[in-house]
Amino acid sequence: MPDIIDLRSDTVTRPTPAMRDAMARAEVGDDVYSEDPTVNALEAAAAARMGKEAALYVPSGTMANLVALMTHCRPGDEVLLGDQAHIIRAEVGGAARLGGLLLTTIPNDPDGMLDPAAIGRAARNANLHHPPTTLLALENTQNFCGGAVLTREQLESQTEVAAGLGLRTHLDGARVFNAEVATGTPAAEIVASFDSASFCLSKGLGCPVGSLLCGDAAFIDRARRTRKLLGGGMRQAGVLAAAGLVALHQMVDRLADDHRNARRLAAGLAELGFAIDPASVQSNIVALPVDDAAAWRDRLAERGVLVSVLSARLGRLVTHADVSEPDIDEALDRIAQAWPVPV
Repeated sequence: MPDIIDLRSDTVTRPTPAMRDAMARAEVGDDVYSEDPTVNALEAAAAARMGKEAALYVPSGTMANLVALMTHCRPGDEVLLGDQAHIIRAEVGGAARLGGLLLTTIPNDPDGMLDPAAIGRAARNANLHHPPTTLLALENTQNFCGGAVLTREQLESQTEVAAGLGLRTHLDGARVFNAEVATGTPAAEIVASFDSASFCLSKGLGCPVGSLLCGDAAFIDRARRTRKLLGGGMRQAGVLAAAGLVALHQMVDRLADDHRNARRLAAGLAELGFAIDPASVQSNIVALPVDDAAAWRDRLAERGVLVSVLSARLGRLVTHADVSEPDIDEALDRIAQAWPVPV
């Protein structure tokens, strides 16, 4: 077996030497009592970076979204979100099962947008027979739309409708720093119109564990109780949070390298005959049309290139800190050998 080139996800990244050193030296306490100084420092740094009053450290992006939805809403409430949202496609239906929430989808455009008019049509009026529509949840970057990047203006066109309807808003910003780098707009401005926003440390930022949920102080105080309810209260979590502080200081700007590598990968795939426009790649995710995505994935794995599958005819390749430009070129050579495209 040749050396593995892992393009399944940016979650496979390994902590950097600086992260490992910070983790080894981290000052810790009991975070359930809010006594871990490293977690407290990470939460303060995250809140400042996102332009919010406070932040809460949680084990995963899935928990960050679930805590947000369960804190904003009561059981029986309705949440509006895109039909390609990670919350509904890849979070095990937790909002319904654990939060008792009705998730109502609106079609995502290929660029990840929801039609603002469709948001207005989907929100229910006050009626005894209807669940109350309480929250609009959006995503940036949009994972299942090929890493599509939404601008601040695009997001505000949707949150303004929500505000006019009296809805609260949450942004699943798992890769919001990819959006920051792609648009040149600081994350704090991207999320400014949202009541809450989350981001992942364990994707492009390269940390082993963790996400942050950000919002105003009163919201985060309630969210802390929700986190405890879901089993997310950790103890000496500063050992993990220390890596997050390194990530915020050292790993955001380098996301531009991942974006360049994703475009290089897409351009190479196009040259091999795959039906992809390299200009469509906006961040670090390449969504690739292929006749039989599962067979394509398995064939590439035999050559030491690991990829994932979005649907029966759509594969996904994700660049990250552990994949270099030479790795991209080697992956293209192996793909050409494993899955030649008739031209």
